Amino acid sequence: MTVEADVVVVGGGLHGCSAALHLARRGRRVVLLERRHIGRHSSGINAGGVRTMGRHPAEIGLSLAGLELWRGIADLVGDDCGFHAAGQVRVAETEAELAKMAARAAMVRGLGFTHEEVIDRAELRRLVPAIAPHCVGALIVRDDGAADPYRTTAAFGRRAAALGVDIREGEGLVALVRGGDAWTVVGQQGRYRAPVVVNAAGAWAADVAAMVGEAVDLRVRASMMMVTERVPRFLDPVIGSVGRKLSFKQTDQGTVVIGGGQQGKADRLAETTRIDFRNLARSAEAATALFPAMRGVRLVRSWCGIEAETSDQIPIIGWSRVAPGLIHSFGYSGHGFQLGPIVGSVVADLATRGSTNLPVDGLSIARFARAA
Repeated sequence: MTVEADVVVVGGGLHGCSAALHLARRGRRVVLLERRHIGRHSSGINAGGVRTMGRHPAEIGLSLAGLELWRGIADLVGDDCGFHAAGQVRVAETEAELAKMAARAAMVRGLGFTHEEVIDRAELRRLVPAIAPHCVGALIVRDDGAADPYRTTAAFGRRAAALGVDIREGEGLVALVRGGDAWTVVGQQGRYRAPVVVNAAGAWAADVAAMVGEAVDLRVRASMMMVTERVPRFLDPVIGSVGRKLSFKQTDQGTVVIGGGQQGKADRLAETTRIDFRNLARSAEAATALFPAMRGVRLVRSWCGIEAETSDQIPIIGWSRVAPGLIHSFGYSGHGFQLGPIVGSVVADLATRGSTNLPVDGLSIARFARAA
């Protein structure tokens, strides 16, 4: 039997669950297909940064709109998702790095945005007393923060299910066939029919696009994370670095989560990842360079997940260039967590009225236009 729906969402990460939730809020019948389980890959195990700072110009407006949803996240999904708006700080260790951040802030102001601010050594030490004394200043967004990635993805999935979304875990996509004004979506377990399909398949989204003859260059990342034992409270904002790959924050439980983009090994076909201990050591070195008190703190565990990366490092959001009724939402390149709630609304706009007023110009797949 073929299951009828208004929209079939492919992918059960944060972006797929967010799209399904927003569509259900607008009264649409939604089926979500997830080959493994909700939040299996990068959505459940990323750094959890809720960051508007440092965005590509094409993302800034969308990211700022997304921050408004984060401020009311409990109203949206019934869970605060562990969100804390304690700020994000990108530390400069030299005057040259600080000048680079000043130029960045000026560029952002030139685009009409005022959220990024440069602070001096004294203000940095006031906000982050444990920072190494050689650091000279930082770029800051005071309203940014972080949340719990798995808790967030699970909350979106639960809320979507409560609103009637038919979530089918263990159901992989086999084929997409367009017939008349609808898609037949062939899964490993069943068949589904809907006029609109959402491709939120993460690292496997290029495979979905290829099913309809649309090619896109998509690599995979395996960004590594590690977490320490509990230590006394010493940090509120999330810390990044101008000159090092570092994401550094302390949780409510006292543990310290360290990431920043050092890469492990990813096997997309096997859906597995492996830690690269040399790169992991570089993350530890970056952390202790900025926070000398971390020397001697024990690491508890490390992990990495598979995520998609586009050649220009920004996502693909919008209608397929070649297939009617297919919406893409993938390629978030290591910085899609904060965008998850708002892009779900973008997808719902597109699916229900064909367009959106949210700023997604420049994020279309058309920028990679070529035949499969």
